[in-house]
Amino acid sequence: MTYPLENALFQWEEGLRALRAIDTPRERRQADRVVAAIQDELRRRIGPTFSASELAGLYGRGTDWCRQVATDVAPGLPTDGQSLADAAFWLYLRGATDFAGGRQLLV
Repeated sequence: MTYPLENALFQWEEGLRALRAIDTPRERRQADRVVAAIQDELRRRIGPTFSASELAGLYGRGTDWCRQVATDVAPGLPTDGQSLADAAFWLYLRGATDFAGGRQLLV
């Protein structure tokens, strides 16, 4: 069973909102580093060519590794690692072959 894309999109958008809400410059820099590190790991795990549903499937298999990346990159960061993971997935989604501007394309 695959993870529903609609559910993933909701969670990922919430993560992006949480990232954008960080107003402390130091915390935001740390959060941005975490998001970039998670995106690097996404690139390794799913590659540069993927569909939105494939990304949702990866998300559905678990994101414990994202929290570990967050801990490794910015130990003690007060921002929730899961919300940063969600933001990273949303930002990585922009590269999906079947996704554009917040909606899935029929290919």
